[in-house]
Amino acid sequence: MIEHQPAPGWVAVENFLSDVVVRPGPELQRAVTTALEAGMPPIEVAPNAGKLLKLLVQLSGARRVLEIGTLAGFSTIWMAQGLPDDGRLVTCEYLPRHARVARANIDDAGLGHKVDIRVGAALDTLRELEREPGPPFDFVFIDADKENNPHYLDWAIRLGRPGTAIVMDNVVWEGAVLDATMDTVNAPGIISALRMLGDHPRLDGTVMQTVGSKGWDGFALAIVR
Repeated sequence: MIEHQPAPGWVAVENFLSDVVVRPGPELQRAVTTALEAGMPPIEVAPNAGKLLKLLVQLSGARRVLEIGTLAGFSTIWMAQGLPDDGRLVTCEYLPRHARVARANIDDAGLGHKVDIRVGAALDTLRELEREPGPPFDFVFIDADKENNPHYLDWAIRLGRPGTAIVMDNVVWEGAVLDATMDTVNAPGIISALRMLGDHPRLDGTVMQTVGSKGWDGFALAIVR
């Protein structure tokens, strides 16, 4: 497994930008705090990344958002804040105890009416969503177990439409995309999903490298054709 080791300067700049520009509200800090209190890993997106997700939801005009990987609801809250009041966000969480923490955080943020938390293996939930009536998803955020990234990307296409925006987090992984032996659990799935992103006839995308409190990483941004 990769150990993410941020440089002090990266963290200091991230904190400055968060304080001066991003300015997350108390409901978001509560999501971080409750996750730590519940013994959950501190792997939620950084505040500046969360704010980016919110802005992308707004810029895309999304009304239906799919999130794969809920944790304590930090990124969920950001994206739900970017939805119109009658928008809907479906988020997939494997662990019931994580889902309970997320539900409390989302409800406390006043966003419970927008968010549907589905508990269980995401691949099972995604199959269920395909069978349910309703319009396609306009925006998809993938941030779960990296081994299944190619499957999640495939489902994002199937549950989306032409014009659906997709964001996939953690796609540089401390440079393990160049050497899968650095993390034989996660790197192969990340690399496979990136190759799929570049080769798939229905996807047009790019990848941005990032540094900050989460170390050296990056995210992919794509649109369904």
